[in-house]
Amino acid sequence: MPLDLPRFYRAANPSRPLKVAQPEDRRYYVDFSSVRGGDIISELGRTIVRLSPDQPTTQLFTGHIGCGKSTELFRLKGGLEQQDFHVVYFESDRDLEMADVDISDILLMIAHQVTQSMETVGIRLRPTYLENLFRNLLETLRSPLEVSDVSFSVGIAAITARAKESPEMRSQLRQYLEPRTKGIIDAINTEILGAATARLKAQGKRGLVVIADNLDRIDPISRADSRSQSEYLFVDRGEQLKRLNCHVVYTIPLALIFSDELPRLSNRFGTAPKLLAMVPVATRTGDPFLKGRQLLEKMVMVRAFPTLKTRDHWQQIEQVFDSPDTLTRLVTISGGHMRNLMRLLYGCLQKGDPPIRRETLESVIRDERDALLGLIGAGEWRLLLEAVSEGDEQGNEAYNPLLRSLFLYEYRDDEGRWFGLNPVLAETKRYRLWQASNQGQ
Repeated sequence: MPLDLPRFYRAANPSRPLKVAQPEDRRYYVDFSSVRGGDIISELGRTIVRLSPDQPTTQLFTGHIGCGKSTELFRLKGGLEQQDFHVVYFESDRDLEMADVDISDILLMIAHQVTQSMETVGIRLRPTYLENLFRNLLETLRSPLEVSDVSFSVGIAAITARAKESPEMRSQLRQYLEPRTKGIIDAINTEILGAATARLKAQGKRGLVVIADNLDRIDPISRADSRSQSEYLFVDRGEQLKRLNCHVVYTIPLALIFSDELPRLSNRFGTAPKLLAMVPVATRTGDPFLKGRQLLEKMVMVRAFPTLKTRDHWQQIEQVFDSPDTLTRLVTISGGHMRNLMRLLYGCLQKGDPPIRRETLESVIRDERDALLGLIGAGEWRLLLEAVSEGDEQGNEAYNPLLRSLFLYEYRDDEGRWFGLNPVLAETKRYRLWQASNQGQ
């Protein structure tokens, strides 16, 4: 079977998550649950469908940025839609300025996304309290914007778009909305979520689910009270996020998993966050983890030949790589990070058509290594080496910036969670010298 180059290039694009509910993308999906500690998405779905179909639930989902969360959430969306739920999925960073997020921003985003989604299925909502609230607000601000008489979703979209671009308007909005937070939540529950659910059930649906993706990308800045944005939103104000009258899944920053605030977070929401672990390519002792590597190799080959069965992929490997060793090198150096794997593959394709030569891959790896080295200071190196030495140390919040920057990876095995250095950094001269000195002691 000849390799379809244009389709392979599109499938290798690292910036596009798979929308698994669509037949075209479903062909590319590989199930990694057997090496990730379980099927987290099935757990999220089961909570909604089996345990609480008629009672609102709030669940938290996290993992490394780029580890495949969005792809898995699209799988959740597709599965729930097959169970007759109406699912509103959206990427939060399209509505929010991630360096400056408050509780009212998240509430307005959900109100906007739900009303807009309802209009796509012929349900027009008229949230009277919120329309009047925003008309009064805009009159107070003497703003030229209007809450549209045609569609509430259009009006609120204009307000949120303007607020995202204007720090001054965000501040004015919050000063006006913050004292009214309880009334806003009550109105969203009654006039939007409750009304939408009733209308959906009249159409034969089982309920409404909101999936707020990309909230894990909230910037880790400290507020004036020294609380991080994520601690403020999900711990201090988590009770308000939990009050929404439908099923909600929030993505949250991975840093909260390693924070001293984790017990409070879990108590606030009544459930522990679900973690999508990285795909291990090695064990915590450094031995090759063949099952993880084989699944990652399958992921690459499925992008090249989506219609072939697994056993037939390997007969076509020399159309994609100059040797099987080059593919193994690619998945190993990725460390099991999905987006980095696809980014390295895409970098090779940018340099030349398949079959990808080993020297081409090594060139891409050198570029990646040089770029990462330029970002790491002496203090960060000390922390990295400390984390690698400890291996499974869980209580050190100082590691959070290393995880966010993808200098350090987090994995899970039968013994629990453990840290591993980004394999690209493991090949630097500095790390090898440290490793050699430790072995000599």
